[in-house]
Amino acid sequence: MSINRRDFFKRTGQGAMAATALAVLGGCSPETTLTMKKPPQRRGAQRLSLAKLKEWEDWGYGMFIHFGLSTFVDRKSPRLENPIRAYNPDKLDVDQWISVARDAGMKYVVLTSKSANGHCLWPSEHTDYTIANSPNQTDVVEKLVQACQKRQVKPGLYYNSSDRRHLFGSLTRSGAKRSFMKSFPKTQDEDLPPYTTSVYQTFMTAQITELLTKYGPAEIWIDLPGELGRGYRTFLYHYMAELRPETYIMMNKGTSDSTRYNYLYSFPSDLLAIERGMPPESGYQKWRTVEGKEYYMPGEVCDPIGKNWHYRPPDPPRPDQQLVKQYLACRQRGVNLLLNVPPDKHGLIPDEYVKALMRLRKNAGI
Repeated sequence: MSINRRDFFKRTGQGAMAATALAVLGGCSPETTLTMKKPPQRRGAQRLSLAKLKEWEDWGYGMFIHFGLSTFVDRKSPRLENPIRAYNPDKLDVDQWISVARDAGMKYVVLTSKSANGHCLWPSEHTDYTIANSPNQTDVVEKLVQACQKRQVKPGLYYNSSDRRHLFGSLTRSGAKRSFMKSFPKTQDEDLPPYTTSVYQTFMTAQITELLTKYGPAEIWIDLPGELGRGYRTFLYHYMAELRPETYIMMNKGTSDSTRYNYLYSFPSDLLAIERGMPPESGYQKWRTVEGKEYYMPGEVCDPIGKNWHYRPPDPPRPDQQLVKQYLACRQRGVNLLLNVPPDKHGLIPDEYVKALMRLRKNAGI
């Protein structure tokens, strides 16, 4: 007995399979085939694809590393008089940092390549205020990238745009107070907000170029971007994206809970930082509307393991239960955790921090 294809599928009763097979064999009408296609995926106006951004979210857990001249100077010392020779770690071991990060279950690190004091942890060609003129001349940025490559950890670099040493006429939040006219019109009571000059912006572009082209970080973390102004910040974002299209760009606003996003201060950005806070229990809002367009912006909580960003003894790690609760809450609410673990004056992550991280991995099931 001969039967045609339609009779065969009727007799076998395989409805969904029949429809699929007919489409493949050309037995469906164009209308039927069209309804079987998946709806287009929400794309958003952001630079990076959803797949690329979700890859960053999959990193999940990273180490913030605040280290540099600020590790060695008294916070009460005059801000612009910190001698470059004060930076002198006697047992510097960047490989130890990254080994600890890997063993703690962390997938990426972000190093403070230049903090607000202006000291650079790489031999920048654009200033003398670098490790090249300090007693320990190790290129920390280079060592970090190399150590990450050996241990399959993603390297990230932090750059503070509010520089109190390389002012070039700027009035940054970190800079010294000025006595000359700071507002317009002159009858206005409030000073102008912090700002950077075009000379400083040229300087910053040159240094960012060094970091991106010489070291190739997987992430670049720009702190206090509001002082750059919307025009230069937009230029810088697209310039960095052109130099390193695969690098994630964080313009940090430092919001405490992520429910509000001040785009005038920190946009454009691929990511959103939540500083010393947490998203609401309902979860982090990944889609943001900026000037009428939708952007997918993953979030990241950054917080010290103790109290301070740079190492300031005594500063013991927070209780195990508190660290576990924070880690689990971040994962449940849909954000990464960038836990700051600062090396000491020797250039080593203190043993008390190492032990706390290993207990955290065990207790949280990382």
